[in-house]
Amino acid sequence: MVTPSGFGLTRDPCFQEHAPSGYHPERPERLEAIEEALVGLEGAWEDCPPRPASDEEILAVHGLDYLRALRALEGQYAQLDPDTYSGPRSLETALLSAGSTVELARRIATGRLQRGFALVRPPGHHAERQRAMGFCLFNNVAIAAAVLRASEGLERIAILDWDVHHGNGTQHAFESERDVLYASLHQSPFYPGTGSLREQGIDSGTGATVNLPMPAGCGDPEYGAVFDAVLVPVLREFEPELILVSAGFDAHARDPLASMQVSTDGFAAMAARIREVADAVCNGRLLLVLEGGYDLTALSESVAAVVRALGAPETPERHFPPPTAPVRPLAAALREVHATHWRSLR
Repeated sequence: MVTPSGFGLTRDPCFQEHAPSGYHPERPERLEAIEEALVGLEGAWEDCPPRPASDEEILAVHGLDYLRALRALEGQYAQLDPDTYSGPRSLETALLSAGSTVELARRIATGRLQRGFALVRPPGHHAERQRAMGFCLFNNVAIAAAVLRASEGLERIAILDWDVHHGNGTQHAFESERDVLYASLHQSPFYPGTGSLREQGIDSGTGATVNLPMPAGCGDPEYGAVFDAVLVPVLREFEPELILVSAGFDAHARDPLASMQVSTDGFAAMAARIREVADAVCNGRLLLVLEGGYDLTALSESVAAVVRALGAPETPERHFPPPTAPVRPLAAALREVHATHWRSLR
């Protein structure tokens, strides 16, 4: 039975148990700030309780040796790469993050919900098959996509990644698959150094990787132009059965780790636009999963704005600023590169 709003939210203090030994930008306070921003919005969603991922779900994307290596670190602090830590309860929290994302995705795939937002951490889109990377332990979105295809009979899934960093782990998980679309808007050149226009998938997946690298300083007009010129036509042509979004908020103008200029209203407009697409092509089936965002005010206000856009009974009217003259060549150039593989862009 679909809830009145059709919108589910996964949120729980357990996701704050992944904690560093000292200061780190990917910290529990991120979720504390979000919880404060959501006060007064209760009732717009159905709460979906967390649950841990099974080994089988994790191994749909990650290797057994990697899972065993993380288990060997339980109860202690460790540095997994120059940017990524593991604390005493990090594995437990990461399993909850992945499993809760899968659970919410399944509720949407089976019609119990129409839309959802998994407010989980640690984030996931940098995690590779055999290693942690870029603050990420398990690739939550990739695991959800793999499980939906294996267990729920979904064949065509679209993954949109609007985190300011390219989701190398997600791309690598599906770059040879023609029925999983991976589209990423990201600052470039920037960490992790992947996501160039040349990366368009491999073998039978060629064309199903749609990288949209954008120069530093882009904001609402640029993101809006690329959404409308490239992303929306591609998603409509692909006709996915469900859309997953790696929803990072580090492209915000206030974020300390990047150099983009997206506003809180800009993120709400992106959420409303992707909700419109989901309504048009996949019966509204849409799941956002939290990734980055490291200014607490920008993160919490943007998440609250997106929750309003997703929890409203009808898609709110949200408009991007009209593209200025300098924006149009950027959108046109990105459209031209991907037109080889997409009729809707020609």
